[in-house]
Amino acid sequence: MASPILPGTGLGSGLDISSIVTALVNSDKAAKQTQIDTATKANTLKISGVGSLKSALTAFQTALTNLSSTTNPAFAGYTATSGTPSILSATSDNTAVAGTYNVVVQSLATGSKVASASFAGGATSAIPSGTLKISQNGTDYNVTIPANATLQSTRDAINSAQSSNGISANIVTDSSGASRLVISSNKTGSGSDLTVSGIAGLEIDGTQLMGSNPSASASGAVSALATDASLTIDGLAVTSKSNTVTGAISGLTLNLASVSPGTPPAAATVTVATNTTGLQTSIQSFVDSYNTLMTTINTLSKATADADGKLTVQAAFTGDSLTRSLVSDIRGVLTAPGAGGPLAVLSQLGVMTDRDTGKLAFDTTAFGKAMATSGMSGQVQQLFNGTDATNGLLTRMGAAIKPYVMTGGMLDQRNTGLQSVSKNLKDQQAALDLRVANMTKTLTAKYNAMDLLVGQMKATATSITSFFTSLNAQKSNN
Repeated sequence: MASPILPGTGLGSGLDISSIVTALVNSDKAAKQTQIDTATKANTLKISGVGSLKSALTAFQTALTNLSSTTNPAFAGYTATSGTPSILSATSDNTAVAGTYNVVVQSLATGSKVASASFAGGATSAIPSGTLKISQNGTDYNVTIPANATLQSTRDAINSAQSSNGISANIVTDSSGASRLVISSNKTGSGSDLTVSGIAGLEIDGTQLMGSNPSASASGAVSALATDASLTIDGLAVTSKSNTVTGAISGLTLNLASVSPGTPPAAATVTVATNTTGLQTSIQSFVDSYNTLMTTINTLSKATADADGKLTVQAAFTGDSLTRSLVSDIRGVLTAPGAGGPLAVLSQLGVMTDRDTGKLAFDTTAFGKAMATSGMSGQVQQLFNGTDATNGLLTRMGAAIKPYVMTGGMLDQRNTGLQSVSKNLKDQQAALDLRVANMTKTLTAKYNAMDLLVGQMKATATSITSFFTSLNAQKSNN
């Protein structure tokens, strides 16, 4: 802060009061100011370090999430490709076996769609109050219909209450203005037909077809009953209640999109092959992400030499147990056995840890030799993705860093403590500045008072001297 000392030399004493007061104040202030400055610099460095470490952990966490994606799996042991994606697509898991399969889709699985008898009054037709019961596969879904309901409000009540169960409703109005309530389900497969009861005028037997030319009083299934998907795999007949066919081919899931065209229908060829190249790319991506994190941790933890190569410059986490604990937790995941099976740890795939830097090194030659073992690609998938939601390496690694990076976690707690220290240091600085100001004011007043006294004494001395000089002059004249 600005000094209240007025510049200039004392008029009475001839002393440089400003310099004297400044020197005295600085001498008193120096030790405490050095302590505050040193602590502030160290604390600011730590706050910055916490931010940098959290950003690095968040980036690593994002990389782990991307690598463990279920929609675009990075560690698929096998690749399943369809020669005709417009008919079907295919995905594989770690139990797949390399091979080729010819698939003919004869029909797709369909859901139930039913319609009520028509209402001449249209969407505003009155509907009695009560409980509307929609039944499917032996399960009843109840919808409360209040008093003064209309066909439109009944539709809205069904959608509000049953959308989470895959059941929806709408209103279809014909050219005469008569309206029907149409209810459909996203559940597919034979036997999943809807039936509706409980409200007069809305009884629907979904196991009966309305017919091609329904009368106004007709109700029932629209177009057709719910059916299973029908297909052949290498000539073997398969049915499925869903258009997502699992279990028909071990390790494969077929996603049916349309019926095979032609007479006879053309088969879609599904090819399953080991994903060696893709797995190598994904392992390298994991190694790179891990090494980026370790580079940040090392930078934030290790002290360095100054420009002269003599003095040691401390880093944000030098000697800090937090980063040592973090590294220990991460390395523990790398060395712990995985989900079971012949492939237990990364070192079996040529991924080794550098003892000095803690970084990973990926020996692709060793990886290639490991992949020559039959079934190893599936084992790689199992090691990284696991056999359940908890035992895969990616999940375990994410769990290891979560306590540090989560909201309210260890890094947030550390930052809260450092921010408290920062506030305390600012309070100390404010108190020191006030003390310096008061001391400066006090010393300046004292030295100015001294200067005034010296001036008065000089004036008195000058007066006395003048008196005696005048007296001596008179004696000389006599």
